[in-house]
Amino acid sequence: MADEDLLKDIQRRMDGALEALRKEFGGLRTGRASASLLEPVTVNAYGNNMPLTQLANINVPEPRMITVNVWDRSMVKAVDKAIREAGLGLNPQTEGQTIRVPIPDLNEERRRELTKVAAKYAEAARVSVRNVRRDGIETLRKREKDGDISQDEQKKLEREIQHLTDDHIKRVDETLAQKDKEILQV
Repeated sequence: MADEDLLKDIQRRMDGALEALRKEFGGLRTGRASASLLEPVTVNAYGNNMPLTQLANINVPEPRMITVNVWDRSMVKAVDKAIREAGLGLNPQTEGQTIRVPIPDLNEERRRELTKVAAKYAEAARVSVRNVRRDGIETLRKREKDGDISQDEQKKLEREIQHLTDDHIKRVDETLAQKDKEILQV
């Protein structure tokens, strides 16, 4: 029973590494509008730093345009400023309570830089998955040494952990290949 719990925990932690990678990739600008592009933006509002998603609706009406509908008229300037200063290279245009954010084309050099950033994110995810594997195998070896499980059982579980690791690394690589394709698409 404890073996199943260990494998479920390892699976959950590896899935978490993949989910973190997807969030990182969501913040990478690809030349195509995506609401997730503005997720990391925080706005200084009401005396606190708040996520943009708590102050406005974010929509993507066109492939190269994001609209931000700010709920509180007094926060429009703060939201505009936060988007400009987020380091995303975006230049918002305010129209009443709506802020239009055109997504400029990416030049070839910037696309190459973004693929390198994506590769770094993917490598961090691979390292995270491997660390989970290492922790799981150390736990198994300790349990075998303590006499909780047999050596055969330990080897069997190590193979299952390795299979989980290989599967998750493959999924990281597939996610990276998809993101690279998206970034390099003109």
